[in-house]
Amino acid sequence: MVRPAVPSPIVSPRTPVIAGGGGALFAGCPELIGTPSTYGREEEIFGEGEEAESVYRVVQGAVRTHKVLSDGRRQITGFHLPGDLFGLEQGETHRHSAEALSGTRVLIFKRRQIERIATHRAEVACQLWSLATRSLRHAQDHMLLLGRRSALERVAAFLLDVDLRLGGTGTFDVPMTRRDIADYLGLTIETVSRTISQLEGEGALLRTGGRQVSLRRSRMHRLVED
Repeated sequence: MVRPAVPSPIVSPRTPVIAGGGGALFAGCPELIGTPSTYGREEEIFGEGEEAESVYRVVQGAVRTHKVLSDGRRQITGFHLPGDLFGLEQGETHRHSAEALSGTRVLIFKRRQIERIATHRAEVACQLWSLATRSLRHAQDHMLLLGRRSALERVAAFLLDVDLRLGGTGTFDVPMTRRDIADYLGLTIETVSRTISQLEGEGALLRTGGRQVSLRRSRMHRLVED
């Protein structure tokens, strides 16, 4: 499905591996410019099994990727925040579905163009390699989190990670719902709610209205590391 372009310029406020102002995807590759598009809350960006023709970068808002398991349960496989790249697949089709968590703006890049440029530009190929290894490291960390951590450690580690990815100020609006967090961490909604209340009771976080939280990061880190 072709999305209508948004006329206003979009520049990501966060530039880790993915860099370049004015919508360029990679540093030193100004010819690779994305098409801006917007999605409403809960709107699907692409579906599992669809042809993976495009790659996306979040500019504003947040995106979740997920799979529906054989028993009907949903497993969220990732959250993508401003500056993050998603939708880059090894195969020809998407292995997960992607949906906007709220009003979200993205830049859309043609996958074939990225692959073609990478075959001729070593710096672009290196940046793709960095993205792939970072994604692998994140998957390994998530597997360890689910397999060896308590509910308290899972939620604390998750909130610390979101804080870091949103700038590391310690105060931020949580872009995902508690159901989203539960489906990502392998917990129930009740457990997530109870754990957040426990963290607040122990002085590790403060809820300041709506979805905004302020973390006492030293206390949160002790909970994760103990």
